[in-house]
Amino acid sequence: MTTAPTENRTATPRSSASLIKAEAPVLAHNYHPLPVVISRAEGVWVEDVEGRRYLDMLAGYSALNFGHRHPALIEAAHRQLDALTLTSRAFHHDRLGDFAAALADLTGLDMVLPMNTGAEAVESGIKLARKWAYEVKGVPADQATIVVAGGNFHGRTTTIISFSDDEEARAGFGPYTPGFRTVPYNDLPALEAAIDDTTAAVLIEPIQGEAGVLIPDDGYLTGVRAATTRANCLLIADEIQSGLGRTGTTLAVEHERVVPDVILLGKALGGGIIPVSAVVARREVMSVLGPGQHGSTFGGNPLAAAVGSAVIDLLATGEYQSRATDLGKVLHSGLSDLLGKGVTAFRTRGLWAGVDIDPTLGTGRTISERLMYEGVLVKDTHGSTIRLAPPLTITERELKSALSALGRVLA
Repeated sequence: MTTAPTENRTATPRSSASLIKAEAPVLAHNYHPLPVVISRAEGVWVEDVEGRRYLDMLAGYSALNFGHRHPALIEAAHRQLDALTLTSRAFHHDRLGDFAAALADLTGLDMVLPMNTGAEAVESGIKLARKWAYEVKGVPADQATIVVAGGNFHGRTTTIISFSDDEEARAGFGPYTPGFRTVPYNDLPALEAAIDDTTAAVLIEPIQGEAGVLIPDDGYLTGVRAATTRANCLLIADEIQSGLGRTGTTLAVEHERVVPDVILLGKALGGGIIPVSAVVARREVMSVLGPGQHGSTFGGNPLAAAVGSAVIDLLATGEYQSRATDLGKVLHSGLSDLLGKGVTAFRTRGLWAGVDIDPTLGTGRTISERLMYEGVLVKDTHGSTIRLAPPLTITERELKSALSALGRVLA
């Protein structure tokens, strides 16, 4: 079979409009992206096919905590690409042990289960908690329950949407997986009341990102930790968006000095280069898994381990946590100046914000589109809320420029 020469297919640059139009008949319509077609990126800046530049204030929902194409991460990926990319876990490889040891050390826990996506990490955490409940806690077979919080976002697999209250993600995909009890977020008495002898774990986001960067009251996470300890059940912290420097600490639970039994990581762990996720747990918990009981062809592959190790090296310096803390103050100050000027409320923790826009000025989608034309990319959620989560490499000047653009749009 012959194919047309490559140069004939690519000689004529295609416009953003034509590329967007070409997607419609062949690509599943499960996203509604802004009408921008990105073709290049560096640091905190992206460029569309026409050469227009935009400041990335979303950072791939924290997957790009270190910016686009961070030199140390690109170097690690290139070096590994020249050596070995995949073996499957049927064999050992020379990068996995060091990666797991470094990640365990970074989180203060003992053992690592490497996976690929955030949703896979959550699913793996659920399986791990149930197995622990039956083998260690002594919950009767098939009776284990997991307590979750309303407004949660842990992914979109069938099991995960079974305990979501987002009807857009949930409706039409039943029957749903049983075994979950939902309580209001940031309501400690309700959570304590939901725990009983069948409870394997409490699964919670230390900060609810998709819900609009909802931050619980001081003492809430400490109370959750105490409740799970009293009831002999696990505390599973989903740090997939909140972890790895975003909030000014390596993990968001560190703001209350809470140590979970299980931590779920993803997004930033892959450095914006390759999907990398992990379940990190106490040895007593992780040890319930035996050969053949869980796995992943690509989980912990050499390329993922190399990039993940380079990410851990960046975090080990403390530089990015400090940047998130310092620039978070700039972010908070800039949003404070916009209160009453189109911003009705906002929540920040480190370099992460949920911003509620006066609905008379437009929906979050409308504001996001207007910001796009100002050269700033953000994402809306839940009506008139937008999320700001720039790469931790952003400068103070760039951050203030984005906030000025938001002010212009609101005015």
